[in-house]
Amino acid sequence: MKSFLIALVILLNLAGVEVCFALQADEILLIVNRNNPSSINLAEYYRDKRQIPQANLLTVTMSDQEDCSREEYQQKLLEPLRNYLSHRQGTPIRCLLLFYGIPLRVAAPELSQQQWREAEDLKHTKKQIDWQLANRELTEEQKQQRREKSQQLAKQIEKLSQKNRGAALDSEIALVLKKTYPLERWVPNPFFVGFQSQQRKLAANKDQVLFVSRLDGPTPKTVYHLIDDSLYAEKHGLSGQAYFDARWPLPDKKNLQGYALYDASIHRAANVTETLSALPVHLDQNEALFQAGEAPQAALYCGWYSLGKYVDAFNWQRGAVGYHIASSECTTLKKPGSQVWCKRMLEDGIAATIGPVTEPYVQGFPLPELFFGFLLDGYYTLVESYFLSLPYLSWQMVLIGDPLYRPFRIIPAGN
Repeated sequence: MKSFLIALVILLNLAGVEVCFALQADEILLIVNRNNPSSINLAEYYRDKRQIPQANLLTVTMSDQEDCSREEYQQKLLEPLRNYLSHRQGTPIRCLLLFYGIPLRVAAPELSQQQWREAEDLKHTKKQIDWQLANRELTEEQKQQRREKSQQLAKQIEKLSQKNRGAALDSEIALVLKKTYPLERWVPNPFFVGFQSQQRKLAANKDQVLFVSRLDGPTPKTVYHLIDDSLYAEKHGLSGQAYFDARWPLPDKKNLQGYALYDASIHRAANVTETLSALPVHLDQNEALFQAGEAPQAALYCGWYSLGKYVDAFNWQRGAVGYHIASSECTTLKKPGSQVWCKRMLEDGIAATIGPVTEPYVQGFPLPELFFGFLLDGYYTLVESYFLSLPYLSWQMVLIGDPLYRPFRIIPAGN
């Protein structure tokens, strides 16, 4: 047994994951937008296929564009959802499933007039200081003082402008049960196995977090394929090959951070896949990405880095799962001509993927070794695998796919 499996068992014990009760169909709430007929039709199709109770459907009326204001999110979606959950009887909801037509992003709160004036004043002061830096008569000490002041002002402007208070709607709504939490940047995810030793210090606990997934894509037809292909792969098994695209050889150094940590995690995801599955595994550790024709029969994939420029190297198997680690790969699912990875992978036939709606920083992504490790286990659903490997909420990441999907589940004999 490889060391990862031992570590995974330890992490599962630390996580307190209930090992006898995976996510069930009656624990999922389907959320649709009345302003988009396809939203309702797709939810009815999914409800029938997965035998979701009729009562597990919430219809809201809001913009069906990819962006919505914070005010619209709170009034048109958050309030109706909280009202539904507070009056619901019977099986508690553990997972929210957002359908085609629900916005992708929620904006930061709008600035008050006073906040706007303060930000403009700071920008003006910073501009003057930056202009002074061009003065050749200043001593090096004076220049350093001005550089430090300019950096301080930049941080003040960023905080006052609330630029880091926008988020993926999916990531924000996971905290629907928690009435107050900081909007600045992110909230640590209590389900992430890497935070289990810090549970008492986290801003949210597991009882305040709902799993969230999305059935969405460039067209309604794409979403029907997501549903059908996931069910097909569950019945017949996900076959094919696994592709992992690192950029550097695996280092001996420990305590890695940033890009080095995630590159190493891609290596370890390849090792996990070799251990837990019969899929042939292809690990590339050079800077060049897989190119056209180099990834046939792709069942699993993780790699990086080609910002907003999908490289069509893959022939996706029915039910394929994969994601690309780059900063803009889910900024749109609808914009014609866009080459962001999530949109293009969905168009080409992948059944489940993950991506950010804006800059998440690399640490915002699920750790590949954990995500694929849980998925390959066969017990955990797609959405559970995602939340157990995802570091942050109220941030930028989105999971697209059937939350109940288990491509490697063990099918009892006779079924």
